[in-house]
Order: sequence, then structure tokens, then C-alpha cells
Amino acid sequence: MEPLEPSGPDAGAQEVNPVYLQQLRELDIPEEAAKQALLHTRNVSAEEAAMYYFNKLENEEEGDDDLAFKMVFVVNMDLAMGVGKVAAQVGHAAVGLYQALQGKNSWREMAWKWDHSGAKKVVVQGTNMAHLLELQALAMSLSLPTYLVQDAGLTQVESGSRTVLAIMGEDEMVNNVTGSLKLL
Repeated sequence: MEPLEPSGPDAGAQEVNPVYLQQLRELDIPEEAAKQALLHTRNVSAEEAAMYYFNKLENEEEGDDDLAFKMVFVVNMDLAMGVGKVAAQVGHAAVGLYQALQGKNSWREMAWKWDHSGAKKVVVQGTNMAHLLELQALAMSLSLPTYLVQDAGLTQVESGSRTVLAIMGEDEMVNNVTGSLKLL
């Protein structure tokens, strides 16, 4: 491991404790952030560095009050789904998207910010499957995480039907994709 060049009050520290670094990584703290937290706390302990990291993240969030995140669910209105079926499909979309968010560090951070800024969720109307696929492609081109529910066909719709598209991101970015759609 190459030593980092610290700045600030901890300029005397040159290397991070690898045991503490591993403990921080097990808390899903990104490696560079973990290293910086250890350097700023002078390698006292993983607990001290974790407290520093989470306090810093919380303080940064308080400074970004204007930055809000939301999860949007686009329902395929071409399908004859009852209210309960729509609710279940939106639930599938929410769980699927949240699980997908765990795959990338930047998406995990987005999920954390979304959760701590009110966990806003909006359900809107999509025209048909082609419309959902078009919206998904646009969202992906903007690097927004998406999840498209494909139904098993056990109840109200045919097997393989695309029922709900879930999209998550910063409000303005998501509005570029779904802002013109009507609420359900």
C-alpha cells in the first residue's frame, strides 16, 4: 500500500493501519475515504475513523440541503392491472432497485442520501412497454440506476410483461426522464 500525503492537522501520519482500514471497508466505507479518515484521526482506531467519516458525511449533507433525491416508479398503463397488482409491482420495483443500488459504491451513497433526505417516492403513468424501455434507456444514458419489473404471469398479466420501471437519482436528473409524466 502506498502512503498518502495527508494535509491538515494530521500531516505527520504517512500510512494507514491496514487492520483499521479493513474494518472500515467492512462498514462499506469507500477505500479512499477510509484512508483519509484514518489519516485525519492519526490511526487511533477504526472506531474513531468511522465516527470521523460519518460525521463528515453528515455535515456535508447539511451543506447540500438543496440537493434532493427521489425514486420514481413508472407504471405500464397499457396493462389491465388492478390496484393491488399495481401496488405489488411497485413494491417489486422498489426492492429490486434498492438491491441493485448495493452493487456500486456511488449508488450505495446515493441510496444513503435518498434515505436520509426523506426517501421520496413518486408513482407516475407510462404508456406501454415500449415507453418504459425508452425511459429506461434515457435514464441509463444519464447514469441513473434503474430496475424494470418483468412479471411471472401468475395472476393478471401475461408472463414476461414489463409492469413497472423504477428510476432513482437527484431530483433534477430524474425529472429529465420522468418530469412530464402524469401522477398515478
